[in-house]
Amino acid sequence: MCKEKSVLNDLDLNHSEAEEIGEDHIPTSINTPLRDDAFKLSDEEKIEQIQEHFHHIMHTLGLDMTDESLKGTPYRVAKMYVQEIFEGLNPANKPIARKFGNKYEYGDLVVVKNINVTSFCEHHFLPFIGKAHIGYISSGDVIGLSKINRIVDYYSRRPQVQERLTLQIAGELKHALESDDVAVFIESKHLCVSTRGIQDRASSTVTTDYRGKFKEEITQQRFIDYINAETEM
Repeated sequence: MCKEKSVLNDLDLNHSEAEEIGEDHIPTSINTPLRDDAFKLSDEEKIEQIQEHFHHIMHTLGLDMTDESLKGTPYRVAKMYVQEIFEGLNPANKPIARKFGNKYEYGDLVVVKNINVTSFCEHHFLPFIGKAHIGYISSGDVIGLSKINRIVDYYSRRPQVQERLTLQIAGELKHALESDDVAVFIESKHLCVSTRGIQDRASSTVTTDYRGKFKEEITQQRFIDYINAETEM
């Protein structure tokens, strides 16, 4: 009964309010909203339940679930949700960013740019796709460059808003590096903007988080110049 009441409370949300929150992409917290029992079920149990629910969604839409092309879709979607596009919800999948001594005493900017971002808007469960550019200044230690890409990927693989994603990446880098001097710049296109609602295919969204020395105009401008620099590989 309590579970049914909780679901009904979700469904009782005023429809106009729900639309307004979705259209404005309003975030509620820097932390991804998760229940305390979010990982009580195993991946296999979650896949089984999502498969059943998604089958019901497709059936409700009027699709013929006996069709050879469709009847495996609920399982494929469920597996994709749990073990692929939303695997960043599970802390067990968090990358370990080990620090290494900066023995060569490199003290200038480290910038990793054009990191692929593929995440999903939590308001419509449609993708937003773009690039992240990361900068930091060592406080004495460094981390492996690939770990920066993995941190971006981990926080992207969950229902998100771009502002929260930006802050979560910056916070994780600050923690991993034990340095306040980090910068995150993300530009992406949101399919919930381009394929529904206003259906604007030209616009993109930029979010940034500058911390420590990156709040200084000269350091921030150097970071932006590095992002914009044409490089041949």
